Amino acid sequence: MANTSEHRSDHTAEQRNYTPWVVGIAFAVNAIVAVLFFMPKADGLDHLDLTFLPMMNAIFNSFTTVFLIAALFFIKQKNIPMHRRFIFAAFATTALFLVTYLTYHSLAESTSYGGEGVLKAVYYFVLITHIVLAPIVSLLALLTLARGLNMQVEKHRRIARWTMPLWLYVSVTGVLVYLLISPYY
Repeated sequence: MANTSEHRSDHTAEQRNYTPWVVGIAFAVNAIVAVLFFMPKADGLDHLDLTFLPMMNAIFNSFTTVFLIAALFFIKQKNIPMHRRFIFAAFATTALFLVTYLTYHSLAESTSYGGEGVLKAVYYFVLITHIVLAPIVSLLALLTLARGLNMQVEKHRRIARWTMPLWLYVSVTGVLVYLLISPYY
């Protein structure tokens, strides 16, 4: 019964325009990542061992995957409060991922993949699809969240059908990229 009463009270809440925030945050995050790709690395920090940060990225991506699967499970059960909690948890671990990712890539040189053969092809396929989809997912996830917070249920469902599988793919491939390249750090 708590699900129904919480759903009803949210349903009558005032609609907020999250669009400027969604666009602004997605643009800012993707712009920072793009700048870091081309920016020279900080000098004098070569003595720091930052190889633990990519492992933290993989851990945060793993938690994001688990939280998204839990959110999907709970929405299938029509348990909106639990769905919402796990979505917020997925955003939290994604934000932590972003902090460790930006820290690592602002301070460390990129690591080249050292494998050969089929694994090299698999690595680059996973990496390229991950890189292409990640900025798209950042925008879709924020837009989906905004529609959910405004209880625009039909619009939320329509976009969530795309966002959830893509976000799951990006979080899983983030872990795969780490597992494939970790021997070369």
